[in-house]
Amino acid sequence: MALCEVVGAAALVLGKGQADSDVDRAAAVAGDVEITRRSGGGGAVLVAPGAQVWLEIWVPRADPLWDDDIVVGAQWVGDTWVRALASLGARDLEVHAGRATHTAWSDVVCFAGIGPGEVLAAGRKVVGVSQRRTKEGARIHTVAPLHWDDEAIALLVGGGRAMGTGTDRDAAALATVATGLDLVVGDVVGPGVSVVRAVEAALASALP
Repeated sequence: MALCEVVGAAALVLGKGQADSDVDRAAAVAGDVEITRRSGGGGAVLVAPGAQVWLEIWVPRADPLWDDDIVVGAQWVGDTWVRALASLGARDLEVHAGRATHTAWSDVVCFAGIGPGEVLAAGRKVVGVSQRRTKEGARIHTVAPLHWDDEAIALLVGGGRAMGTGTDRDAAALATVATGLDLVVGDVVGPGVSVVRAVEAALASALP
């Protein structure tokens, strides 16, 4: 398990099978946002230095935390996040314990859908979870944004195929699907305290 940091420029991280045409390349260049791709599936995630808490986990198949069921195998990950956030005073947290749910935006924007092990705060997604499973085990990517910037995401994908003719994607809908750590624990952590560092410390204590 490792806590990761973004260095350098901001990046829009596409899911493994996501189409390149989802991205508005001109908007990315104008915003100095790099385009990259992760090994797990799902939609795009926007990351930047100091703008999220990012926890990576490797679970070998022989590990007690392994489960052949992808839903069960992600449950403990979400539970770990909930323990960490609750220890900082967060309330109304919930781990999604079912299969992935889909919306008009979810194949394009990670935080517009809800998958196994992902965490909701007051009904809005705050922690995203992506898994890549091989014969050796599972690499689990988890990330929680410090601030949910729906406008930035909409700008980066809104000019590509994602908003093409015939879609029912409304950019305004992105504002209500997710939230950030600044709203979930920011008031509790208090002024002058790094929310990112507080959550990272809480995660380190909550890990099994």
